[in-house]
Amino acid sequence: MSAPLIDDLDRQLIGILSNDARVSNRKIAADLGVTEGTVRGRIKRLQQDRLIAFTAITSFGLENSTKMAFIGVLAEVEKVREIAQQIASLTSVNGVMITMGRFNILAICLFNELDALHTVASEQILAIPGVHHVETSIAVKTVKYNARVVRITEADHIIETDD
Repeated sequence: MSAPLIDDLDRQLIGILSNDARVSNRKIAADLGVTEGTVRGRIKRLQQDRLIAFTAITSFGLENSTKMAFIGVLAEVEKVREIAQQIASLTSVNGVMITMGRFNILAICLFNELDALHTVASEQILAIPGVHHVETSIAVKTVKYNARVVRITEADHIIETDD
């Protein structure tokens, strides 16, 4: 499978949609100076290439769990991907990233009670074979939270063109 190609028009289109995904194709076409069919085709291709997706982003107020915690996981290097997948399968874990630095996996959880966080970190994650250490950090105040980056998932390499 070849890497998806994106050009300046794609970047402009993505920029408009990231500010307001409800804007009409007609308005986008007028703003970009292209036809509505071009916009429709580009959006379809970007969706098929899994470069964009449309979704409603909920606030923490809709969640039953309103406190956020980060769990740094030190795992055996050879098993990092496998362990990350196991952590991702836990229902109480909302996000998992493979990282570089002090820890090689970072898990994000929402919770209400410290007991629930303790169960995830100490009884579930630490019990996974190959996990050597976990360390939790609890968010006490959110200074900035950009919901636009919330849905980032693994992507193939993207080749940008100047076309």
